[in-house]
Amino acid sequence: MIGNALLLALRQIFRNPLRSMLTVLGIVIGVAAVITMVTVGNGATQQVRDQIASLGSDTLMIRPGQRMGPGQSIGAPSFKEADAEAISQQIAGIRAVAPSRSNSTVVVANGKNWLTTVVGSTNSYFDVNNLTLKEGRFFEPAEVRAGSAVCVIGQTLQKELFDNQSVLGKLVRIKGFSCQVVGLLDAKGQSGFGQDKDDIVIIPLNTFQRRLSGNVRVPLITVAIEPQSDIERVKEGVRLLLRERRSLSSGDADNFNVLDTSELIETISKTSQVMTMLLGAVAAVSLLVGGIGIMNIMLVSVTERTREIGVRLAIGAMEREVLLQFLIESIMLACLGGLIGVVLALVASIALTSYMQVPFVFSPAINLLAFGFAAFIGVLFGYFPARRAAKLDPIEAVRHE
Repeated sequence: MIGNALLLALRQIFRNPLRSMLTVLGIVIGVAAVITMVTVGNGATQQVRDQIASLGSDTLMIRPGQRMGPGQSIGAPSFKEADAEAISQQIAGIRAVAPSRSNSTVVVANGKNWLTTVVGSTNSYFDVNNLTLKEGRFFEPAEVRAGSAVCVIGQTLQKELFDNQSVLGKLVRIKGFSCQVVGLLDAKGQSGFGQDKDDIVIIPLNTFQRRLSGNVRVPLITVAIEPQSDIERVKEGVRLLLRERRSLSSGDADNFNVLDTSELIETISKTSQVMTMLLGAVAAVSLLVGGIGIMNIMLVSVTERTREIGVRLAIGAMEREVLLQFLIESIMLACLGGLIGVVLALVASIALTSYMQVPFVFSPAINLLAFGFAAFIGVLFGYFPARRAAKLDPIEAVRHE
């Protein structure tokens, strides 16, 4: 009986191929959108995890505020350069400590201007962020202490402002002052959020505070730990030292957070996964729209084939056989749309991940889930038209014009 129902369903689908394709279009779009959104989101998450992990498992990031995220530092006092110096001098097992501050600023050179990220820090910034030089040098200790007008730039600025010509000794104007380029960084590529990591200008922290910010606040301290050191012991030592320096009593909560790279990876991954699930859920709405389209076409099909149904019932076909025939037809339409959607999603995912330069992370689970949900949509929205066909009165159906 099931074999006959399958043959009848296939015959009916291919009898009206254009209508069948238009019917499953909603399912195709829904399945393709869900899989593509989740695949690209997983790829972006993986890239973020890889790039944070590239900093090493021995890195701490210290920010004002109780939690990481936008607005968390509001009301919490910022750090000072002296806090970073205290961590470096009083906590054992630390390789380097880099206080830093950054801002998006237009820089001008060679008659051109470019919006870039200007970072103020010390030479330790290059160490903790694994930055190396293509040419030139880092800052001299005297330049860092005096807040000299010198800078190290990324290769994007070399391309945009100097047409890939030599940059050593050239001047770059940042707002109201000019600084001399003393070093050019090796290429780092894009971050997991699509940010160009070579689009950067690094100047001494004192220069940033005097020339750009006008204050001594430090919103970020990055700590690189010696490989053989216990990261939890160092982390707790840093926390206790900062509580003491910020005059917090035993009953006061920390007004800063100390994250190691594993916690940072977990925090960002959870945020990215929530966004991916949200995008997938929005895309899944089109699956419901596709299901409504299938139900609509199946109701039209029942009306068109009323006499056929009446004849089958009149010569002895059972209600469950008619129900099964129309239900299988609906499921096959949904599965056909799901299959096309999976193939389309695979092509779209490869193209998008290549364009966005993120890893292609194939997930069998999400592909099977989307296809299974499409089949469920076929059952859900096909049952009512199938039941309506099975409940037709044979006499009235045969007399139907």
